[in-house]
Amino acid sequence: MREKELEQRQMEMSRILTALNEQQGKLQAILNRQEENTRLQEELSISENLEIFRLEEYRTFGIKLAQDAKNQERIIANTKAILARKQQEVKEAHQKVEVLKKLKEKQEKQYYQEFLHLEMKEIDDITSARFKIG
Repeated sequence: MREKELEQRQMEMSRILTALNEQQGKLQAILNRQEENTRLQEELSISENLEIFRLEEYRTFGIKLAQDAKNQERIIANTKAILARKQQEVKEAHQKVEVLKKLKEKQEKQYYQEFLHLEMKEIDDITSARFKIG
């Protein structure tokens, strides 16, 4: 039962990690698009045929991309916080599993010791009974 819980927590953590990687990919795409937009804006501003409206579109789009990048960074920060909580949950579940394993091993060892003790006692009783008879 504890193993199932651990496995479930690991799966949740894996899904969050996958989402984080996707979010970081989106941020990188936004940053790449921002660089491209800046490059196009600079090319347009130094060209012989200056198009003010197009230049304004690039500037406005650059502002939108900057806002998108900030939003994506906030999303990533939230996802990292959730991932940290999930990692802690996995760690706690793993510790519970380990404690139960050690307890089981201890009980198993104790059982075998009791079994050997009873067996030795039985052998002693048989040996004592033989000497009494003979």
